[in-house]
Amino acid sequence: MIRIAIQAKGRLSEESLELLKEAGIQVDDTKRKFLSQSRSFPAELLFLRDDDIPQAVALGVADIGIVGYNEVLEREQDVEIVDRLGFGPCRISLAVPKTVDYPGLEWFNGKRIATSYPNILGKFLKEKGIDAKISVITGSVEIAPTVGMSDAIFDIVSSGGTLVSNGLKEVEKIVFSEAVVISGRNPDAEKVKVWEQIKFRINAVRDSRNMKYLLMNVPNDRIDEAIAILPAMRSPTILPLAQSGWSSMHSVVAEDVLWDKIELLKEIGAEGILVLS
Repeated sequence: MIRIAIQAKGRLSEESLELLKEAGIQVDDTKRKFLSQSRSFPAELLFLRDDDIPQAVALGVADIGIVGYNEVLEREQDVEIVDRLGFGPCRISLAVPKTVDYPGLEWFNGKRIATSYPNILGKFLKEKGIDAKISVITGSVEIAPTVGMSDAIFDIVSSGGTLVSNGLKEVEKIVFSEAVVISGRNPDAEKVKVWEQIKFRINAVRDSRNMKYLLMNVPNDRIDEAIAILPAMRSPTILPLAQSGWSSMHSVVAEDVLWDKIELLKEIGAEGILVLS
């Protein structure tokens, strides 16, 4: 049995659950508990606040955790990043009131910066030789300049819409984050074996996203041309049809090049083209 810590709420929680579900690790989400066992895999899910996940993994309360890279950096726990999942992208940036004529990092000297990420910000300011005061705020950081609590903020940015609505502008992008998988430094060998099974499943799910399954009938004398057009995972599957002189070709194609490939295949005589998820 392996215990996986994930966020109890929020977008990262939903995407983590969906990924695990597609990988065959399911829990009854309608009756979510603090600790829920999977019905289909030797795993249980531990639902925590995102900022508690690195500590839970470091202490061995959870074997692995799915959490934002930003939280791993901020909490400074003794954990190892074992995979990057590619979803939940965001950044932590410095932002100032939009009325400020921003000249560069030196503007922050002597200023007060509100943030929920004092460790990351403190290291950055020290590296850059900036003498600024840090105010730790756990709530709505973006309102701090408006109410006079700070001159600027250091906070999570996704689309930037929240900054604009609060009269702020992004001036320095410091950390780029995404969902990562973390583990302790000395994991149990049996737990590592189970994690490798999960990782294989997750990678299979990720590889299948944005891919399409393409089927078509191709004249036998044009098969080599069709193979040259299609970038299959290894090579296309070719099956003879009952009608003489024709074969059925099956392949997996990236969605972003799919329709260009189909036009080329039509030009060499491909027919009965079907696109499946």
